[in-house]
Amino acid sequence: MAEQEVTRPVFLPIIIGTPRQGRLTEPAANFVFGEVSKRSDIKTELIDIRKIPIRVDDAGEALKDKQFCSTVRRSDGLIIVAPEYNHSFPGLLKHVLDTNLTEYIHKAVGVCGVSAGPFGGVRMIQSLIPVLRELGLVTIFWDVYFGNAGKLFDPVTGKITDPAYSRRVEKFLNELVWMARALRYARENIPAP
Repeated sequence: MAEQEVTRPVFLPIIIGTPRQGRLTEPAANFVFGEVSKRSDIKTELIDIRKIPIRVDDAGEALKDKQFCSTVRRSDGLIIVAPEYNHSFPGLLKHVLDTNLTEYIHKAVGVCGVSAGPFGGVRMIQSLIPVLRELGLVTIFWDVYFGNAGKLFDPVTGKITDPAYSRRVEKFLNELVWMARALRYARENIPAP
């Protein structure tokens, strides 16, 4: 196997996992997007679930949005940046994720939690991981927790106020790229069971 094939960039779209107005998730997702954009080993784009036109009068794949489905199909994995609402994840995020099934199989996923409190969405991540596994995604073991998000991001500029997050996101991305490459290699070269 050629070195170039193993090291070609992975495509990891970033999903902003809430539609709410005034969401603290948006500056966190923008920060992650900025960190990803600095890297030559990752290609990305932002997916804002509030812009995905999904009906609520049917179920599952009958509700597929062609653009979202195509993006997930092309991806090597996903980065989900989502808030914690009432100890869990937003319902619309689950609704959007449920519209695809086979497109997720054997792809890597990393989760960034956001909360107004100190725990950075840890309970949301704990609730979301079983859902992601059921969809066929492979979760990495490193998460990013954006706690006290109202104070963590400058309210005027949206810029992060704690430089330690660059290192945290770097560690998260290093693991996600490794897993995405390993799974891409397996999807392309090893027949699925």
